[in-house]
Amino acid sequence: MLTIFYKFENQVISSNQLDILQHIPLTSVIWVDLLQPSTNELEALQSIFQIEFLTREEAEEIQSRYFEVDSTFFINLTCISQKQSNVEQGIISFILKDNTLFSIRQDSLSVFTEISQKTFLNSKYYQNGIDVLTSFFEHIIENDADTIEYNARHISKMSKKLSLERSIDEQLIIDIANFQESTMLIRQNVIEKQRVLSAMLKSKYFQSYNYEDLRILIKDTGSLLDHSAFSFERLEYLQNTFMGLINIEQNKIIKIFTVVSVIFMPPTLIASIYGMNFKVMPELDWMGGYPFALGLMVLSSIITLFFFKKKQWL
Repeated sequence: MLTIFYKFENQVISSNQLDILQHIPLTSVIWVDLLQPSTNELEALQSIFQIEFLTREEAEEIQSRYFEVDSTFFINLTCISQKQSNVEQGIISFILKDNTLFSIRQDSLSVFTEISQKTFLNSKYYQNGIDVLTSFFEHIIENDADTIEYNARHISKMSKKLSLERSIDEQLIIDIANFQESTMLIRQNVIEKQRVLSAMLKSKYFQSYNYEDLRILIKDTGSLLDHSAFSFERLEYLQNTFMGLINIEQNKIIKIFTVVSVIFMPPTLIASIYGMNFKVMPELDWMGGYPFALGLMVLSSIITLFFFKKKQWL
């Protein structure tokens, strides 16, 4: 599926028909969006615009996220979106040639719907593909900020639950691990955008057009990196707190077993002494020997228990 956005009388018009390119000047086309494009669509656009598209495998294999070839700019980005408690990501390839932006993707992302609506509502701002590309970075970075804020709110809830309820539910440590993974993914994604924006800022082509916009976007990515680093530190603190609570509970259990073992040690000693099979044992012929032994066992346990209480070990 493709959508062609072009300027007509200072308005942005969209069309899903490839034949429209035969009736409008190619210089009026500001953006061509390709969602799961067919081979015929790619070949037709390559022939019309004299451009070569990268396949999805080629885009994923390329280590550089930004490179220029003969005044044609190739940009590969990973766009993330928050879906409840999970973070989903999709690969987007941008190609900018002769002020026309081409976007190739395999996943349906909400940012494309937002950008397309914005081009219709604010047509004067979108004069060429560079304006569309800049708007894409603004929306993607804003989505990253929303995702970081979403994680921060849930991290705060987990922190309150851990502090007030002192809950050591297994699900809590799983949630902490999931948010750690999400935060690392977001941080990696923001660093990726920062590298692309820095490369664009160094390009003479972009310096002459939207230098200040790129500088502001780079500052925004720096703020997001600081925020994500703070969120990761909070998650590490929560994880350490959780493990500390587990250690406390385990120590309580071990303490109970230790106390019980120590309380029964004197009675066990007494029972062992009177269980010896020696002939000369005066208490064996004593009528009160058995009650005496039982009383001695109980008394020794009470004395041990009283000692523990006095030392405030219980």
